[in-house]
Formats: sequence, C-alpha cells, structure tokens
Amino acid sequence: MAEEGENGGDGGGNIIIIKKVKKGGHGSHGGAWKIAYADFVTAMMAFFLLMWLLANTTEEQKKGIADYFTPTTRVSSTTSGSDGVLGGQTVTEEGAMISDRSAIGIQVTLPPAEESEPDPDAPPEETAAAKAAREAEEAARKAKFEEETKQFDEAKAALKRAIVEAPELSELVNNLVVDNTPEGLRIQLVDQDGKSMFPSGRADMFEHTAKLMALVVKAIGDLPQNISIKGHTDATPFSGANGYSNWELSTDRANASRRALIDSGLTPERVVSVVGRAAMDPLIIEDPRSPQNRRISIILLRENQDVEAEGEAVN
Repeated sequence: MAEEGENGGDGGGNIIIIKKVKKGGHGSHGGAWKIAYADFVTAMMAFFLLMWLLANTTEEQKKGIADYFTPTTRVSSTTSGSDGVLGGQTVTEEGAMISDRSAIGIQVTLPPAEESEPDPDAPPEETAAAKAAREAEEAARKAKFEEETKQFDEAKAALKRAIVEAPELSELVNNLVVDNTPEGLRIQLVDQDGKSMFPSGRADMFEHTAKLMALVVKAIGDLPQNISIKGHTDATPFSGANGYSNWELSTDRANASRRALIDSGLTPERVVSVVGRAAMDPLIIEDPRSPQNRRISIILLRENQDVEAEGEAVN
C-alpha cells in the first residue's frame, strides 16, 4: 500500500482536485418570454396588415389574393425556390395570374384621392351636343348675315342705277346716302345746301322727295326685311304754335315718309317703327346745325342685329 504524502496525496506526490458544479441558480431569469412576446407582436402586425388590405382593396383584388392562397388554384411547376406558396412567384396586378419574374409581394392599388368640390361660381361645362348646336346656330347666323349683305349690296346698286337713269332726279344724287350699319341697310334722304326734302318747319314733302321715295320702294320692294323709319332735324331751335318743336316735326316727317312709301307700293306690314329723333342723332356731329342733319332714314332691319357690319357710305 502506498504511503500517503504529507499533503494527503498519493504516494507519487500528485494532488487530486475535485470540482463540484451547481445546477440551476438563475432559472427564474430565462429569455423564453421574449420569444413569446415577439411572436405575439408579429401576429398583431400581420392582423392589422390584413385589416388594412381588406379596407383598401377592390373586390377584384381581394378575389385575386384569395385565389393565390387557395390550394386548388394553379400550382407552379418551377423548381426554383421552394414549392407551394413560397415557390418564388407572386400575385400580380391582374387578379390571380402568376409571374415568375415579378417582385416578391402583392401589388395593391390604393383608392384615388377624393375629388375637390366643384366651384359653384364656375360656368357649367359645355356638352358635345350643346357645342354642336351652338356652332350650327352660329354658322346659320353667319350664312344669314352674308345673304342679307348680298341683298343689301344689290339694293344699293339698284338705287344708284335708278337715280342715274332718271334725268329729272340726277341733281339729287348727293341727297341719297346709302350705307351698311349693324342695324341694317340704311337709306337716307339728306338735305343739302339749296336742296331740301321738306319745306322749312313743315312735314309735307316736296315732289322730288316723293319721287326719291318711289325709287327706294322699287329697289327694296321685293326684299323680306322689316323697315324702320326715323325723322331727324338739325339743332336750330324751332317753336311753332302750341309748343310744336323739332320733336313733333321730326316725327311728322317720318310718318309722312311712311305714307309716301306705302303709296309707292311698299307692303304696310313691313313698317315696324316710325320714330322722331329731333336733333339727338346728328349726321354731322361737329356741326349740329348743318343742313345735312335734316334727313329721313329708311332702315332695312337685319334679322340678327348683334352681328357687326362694315359701314360704307355711297353718295
């Protein structure tokens, strides 16, 4: 039997050390709860993501998502990646179609932003039918304007020929003024120095004035336009018996002209207005007392008077 050494070892002098391991000690401070909490948070995130998708997708997109996760739908035969749902393929924008080149994930189209309220003061948008009707109306008005202008030009030329062909009226060529206005064709019998249409202060016209009226009827008698007649005086003050003034005088001369036109063959129904203007509408603005302001205006009224006409005076 070997002798023990002084330090309690074996006879060879080796020291034997015995280690004792204590188990447990910190078991109450393990990390298993962290894993459970992380799983819970992940599940909640997936739940709220699902709620958001359901609220912001169309019925067609929902059907595509459902078809994608349905086992009975078409299964990919590709060997890339893993099989089944995670086979490296994704749902595209077109329903449940499968593409092996699409990015992983689901494409969702968000609903469009709400349109702003229309401005109540803004003019309503013109429909195609309303635009077509308006353009057709404008084209018809333009065609009517051009037709009337042609008629007026023919009447103007006829008047010039008639007064030239009448020897007894050739000296009155400067008393007849014809021009185109926005209101219509205006034929004016104008006083000139030494040649008046009416005696001073009276409404019974001279014989040559009645002959000019007959020429006017001959030129415009077959035209369809209605007629307005206006009487004008100069600005020289006039006062007759019982307060008779330029207003009454211009009106009486206009009415006398109406009777002369009808006596020459004008259809009475065509005369729609007989007005006395006194000196309120002078022909020679810079000289209100000019004899040319004393005149009778016979106007063939345009059907559409809001169409602007180019004026041209013919003496």
